[in-house]
This record gives sequence, C-alpha cells and structure tokens, in this order.
Amino acid sequence: MFDVVALGEMLIDFAPVTTDAAGYPTLKAQPGGAPCNFLAALQKYGCSTAMIGKVGDDRFGRLLIQTANNCGIATQGIVKDPSVFTTMAFVTLDAAGNREFSFARKPGADTCLTEHEVDYSLIDSCRVFHFGTLSLTDEPARAATQQAVAYAKAQGKLISFDPNLRKPLWQNEAAAAEQIEWGLRQADIIKISDEEVDCLWHISPQAAAQKLLREYGARLIYITLGPRGCHFANRSGSGTVAAPTGIHVVDTTGAGDIFGGSVMSRLLKLGKAPEVLSVEEMTAIARFACCAASLSTQHHGGVASIPSEQEVTASCSKPSPAQEHTSIS
Repeated sequence: MFDVVALGEMLIDFAPVTTDAAGYPTLKAQPGGAPCNFLAALQKYGCSTAMIGKVGDDRFGRLLIQTANNCGIATQGIVKDPSVFTTMAFVTLDAAGNREFSFARKPGADTCLTEHEVDYSLIDSCRVFHFGTLSLTDEPARAATQQAVAYAKAQGKLISFDPNLRKPLWQNEAAAAEQIEWGLRQADIIKISDEEVDCLWHISPQAAAQKLLREYGARLIYITLGPRGCHFANRSGSGTVAAPTGIHVVDTTGAGDIFGGSVMSRLLKLGKAPEVLSVEEMTAIARFACCAASLSTQHHGGVASIPSEQEVTASCSKPSPAQEHTSIS
C-alpha cells in the first residue's frame, strides 16, 4: 500500500553553476520533474510513494530511475522508451534565484506515455493520486492522465493537483487555462501559486481560495505566495502563514514541489479528511511546508535540495513572523 502515487514528468534540469564573461552558463545536470520532486519530499518525511511516467531508454532516463529508487520511490510504473529522448529543461536564474525554463521536448519521453502503459494497480494500492499539468500539454500523455484521474476518482482515492504552469510548453495561455481548469475541477487537494491564480482569474489569493471551495468543490487549498509564505483554506476557515526570514536564496527550482510534498506528508500523518482540518492544524501544516520550501532554496536543484525533517522542525520552532493571521468561518 502506497501513501501517494503520482503521474507525470521526470526530466533533467540543467542549472547554471557559473557564467562566463559573454554570459554563457556552465550547466549542471540535476534530476527533476515536479511530480518526482513532490514524491521525493514525501519520502523524506516518512511516506511511501510510487511514480507513473515515461523516460527515454537513455543515460538520463536510467539515471532518473536510479535517483527515484535511491529516494525510496517505487519505480515499476516508469516506462523506458528507446524511441524518444528523456525530456530536458534548461534553467536560467536571475539575481534573486528565480528561474526561467527552456525545454527540449519535441517530443520528450514524458509526453509519450499512453493510457495502456499506465500501471493502474499502483493506483489501486494508494491513498492519494497526484498529478499536474505538464502531462496535459500533449497527446498521448493528456489522455493517459485524464484516464488515470478518472480511474483514481472511481476508486475513491483522494485527488491532489498542482498546476505547475510552464508557459513555454503551451501553444497559448488559453490552452493552458483550459487544462488547469479541468485539473482544478478533479481535485480534492489543490496546491496553486499566486502567479497561477493571477493568470487564471486576476483575483487575490484569498478570493481564489474561496472560489475553489465554492465553485470547484475543492476540500483543501494551499496557495503559495513566494517569499511571503502561503494562504490556506477549507470549510473550517482560512489563514496566512509567513515564510521564514533570513534565507539566502540560491535557487528556487523545486521549492513549490517540496512545499506540496511537505503539505501532503503532514496531512497523511494527521489521518484526517482534508475538509475537517482545523485552522490550527492547517496553520501547522503550512508552517512546516513553508519552512521546508524556504530551506530548499538555499541549495541547487529539486530532489537534492530537500531538507531533513529535523532541519525543518528546527526552523519551525523559531518565532513566527508577525504577519501571520487566521480566520474561522
């Protein structure tokens, strides 16, 4: 029995280490892909996980499977395809450590997963099924994702969704919005960023959380606010938790995925339905996730940057920033 099974992309992030005088970076290959980062955080914090996806039958694909195995993620659901290359993402960073992505994905192996290659037995044996939108950009992976989500819902699994919007991978913003909207309507638990909220609806995170509860049927929402922390909500109430201060940001790659995996790990440990969590419980979950994500930005990469539970707990024990607030509805 797995706590969480995720379907989606596994890829190589090429991140800059140094830059020469002409502006050309020296790049380091890092394991990546939002669902893989998400599962790696869950494994780090004591949960059992499995991955469904496709990589190329090449050196990078085999390295990604090895990395997932080393993290404890079950990999029997990962297909190796000799006809396509493992997807690659080239990351550039600004002075604040914020990322910009360029993808080698025409096609990439992750977009070539078919519905017949999905290991549905893994979904049968999980508590939570997680997905994002990178597997919805192209066929046949889109149909495979939609079928897997429908199957998981029919089996009564909790559905977790993170839009993880990467604009360069979509034909246009309208196409991205259509698939994000579809994903939001499937999900019980949603992790979404303030930038994604603004792209979809041009409203505040607080208004978006209430919209997702009322109009989309979500049961628990966490909206990340970058360095400002996160806003959370369910039917019991809502609140905002600030991110830790004094963090020297090197690379934000994977921070949102680590936030999401951290949230899920705390929720699973509580063993409660997401809609019945109290404001105090949601606050504790948010604080742990904000600390984990913030600490991860002090290092390069996604999987490699996940802090230990002891480090996160120590960070959480420090006095909370004064701007945190909650409300009970």
